[in-house]
Amino acid sequence: MNGRTGDDPASLCTDPVSRLLVSAAFTTIRERYVQARHQIAAAILDADQGIHLGLHVDAMVGRAAVCAEAGALSAARLATNAPLIAVAAVRYPKPTESCGARIVPPCGLCRELLLDHAPDVRAVIVNGLYARLVPLAGLLPHKYVGTKWPANPSRP
Repeated sequence: MNGRTGDDPASLCTDPVSRLLVSAAFTTIRERYVQARHQIAAAILDADQGIHLGLHVDAMVGRAAVCAEAGALSAARLATNAPLIAVAAVRYPKPTESCGARIVPPCGLCRELLLDHAPDVRAVIVNGLYARLVPLAGLLPHKYVGTKWPANPSRP
């Protein structure tokens, strides 16, 4: 990253989908950042080209916090039943940090959650100097498979 909080990490993206999602997440967190409250924003793209945003909501009790990806997934499912194509998340730096905003991968819980609802979703991941889309399932090779839902739930 270039080191300034205003630098859009979308400049690291090698394809238009990654660039679009990272830019949307960056704009959201830049506008909504509140120290110790909101530090990450996420954007999800659906098959109809809709972009759905989510904001990390921190809590005094850490377990009560909500990840940005979960918020974006909820927003997507409120808006459409279209398949979800890709997700990106951007972390805004704390005032004490000298680095700029950066692309972050979904945490383990969000990987599980996203794959429950979008088994073919891809995520924007930084690999070296560039960011690219990778199948999220590749980042969670041994996903939990329970008996709560059918293996291939049908959509209404």
